[in-house]
Amino acid sequence: MARLIMFAVLAVVILASAVFCVSTKRIMRAATALLFVLFGVAGLYFLLDYTFLGAVQISIYAGGITMMYIFAIQLVSKRTLQGLSERWLGKRTILAAFIALAGFATVVVVLLKNELIRNTVVEGDSLSRELTMDTVGQTLMSADKYGYVLPFEFISVFLLACIIGGLVILNHKKKEESK
Repeated sequence: MARLIMFAVLAVVILASAVFCVSTKRIMRAATALLFVLFGVAGLYFLLDYTFLGAVQISIYAGGITMMYIFAIQLVSKRTLQGLSERWLGKRTILAAFIALAGFATVVVVLLKNELIRNTVVEGDSLSRELTMDTVGQTLMSADKYGYVLPFEFISVFLLACIIGGLVILNHKKKEESK
């Protein structure tokens, strides 16, 4: 029962932070809200007793958010950051709330049809079919049909390209400002 309460608390933190992240126009507030989302996801990993994945989530994504802070400060001018004002528009807010409720309903339907959730809550027999960390590690690092080595490599190259692109944009903006 304590795990269910902790899951509910983490879910509320993740959902509230995610909604705030996408609804604010201030870049630093959005990045901070994203940081809370990522810490909440790490909390879910710890709740599932996947301590390695939780530690990886904190170390990698907390470092990534710190890097995002640095690029946000360097790439966005002070005038742009100071001139933004937050306001809620009626029609867009209603549409966003409708889309969010439709997404929430979809998640609820999927969770109700999920056997693992049903067996855990009703029967409490999920530990017999639980994946071990050895299985997760072998799947993450294998190059087989369902392995994840290639996607990890692609993501690392993609992030490197994003960092280089950010530096090029920064260099171009500094040259324009110095003219």
